[in-house]
Amino acid sequence: MYEGLLSLMQMAKTSGALARLREENIPFISVLTHPTMAGVLASFAGLGDVTLAEPQALIGFTGPRVIKQTIKQDLPKGFQTSEFNLEHGLIDIVVHRKDLKSTIVDLLEYLVPRGSRQQEEAGPVSSDMPEDSDSQDDSIQWSE
Repeated sequence: MYEGLLSLMQMAKTSGALARLREENIPFISVLTHPTMAGVLASFAGLGDVTLAEPQALIGFTGPRVIKQTIKQDLPKGFQTSEFNLEHGLIDIVVHRKDLKSTIVDLLEYLVPRGSRQQEEAGPVSSDMPEDSDSQDDSIQWSE
């Protein structure tokens, strides 16, 4: 693992904080960028209620070279890319970075019901996007 002792302790604290969010019904949206590897993925990055990833991001516990050497087999094409992980259920949505803000706003509006205590305390969610931005963008890949 790449993490030192202090960052490993911080991951446990972060995971505990996410558990408190869940108790309060506050959603956690995990955004995976290139690369998201090792303990980060194994801990808090994998705990999201919804997991987003940017296209072609390398996402896994260890690199493909190490896995290939360990299992002594060729890996599938695109192994550990965000698209591969989307097809296999680890990721919910692959979305370009330029579309992250509007996607997260849409998810929060869906996940936090209007009139809920969480929504009232947080106030309205605003993406500063034009009104016609509601149409689904071709740059977003949704899991089925």
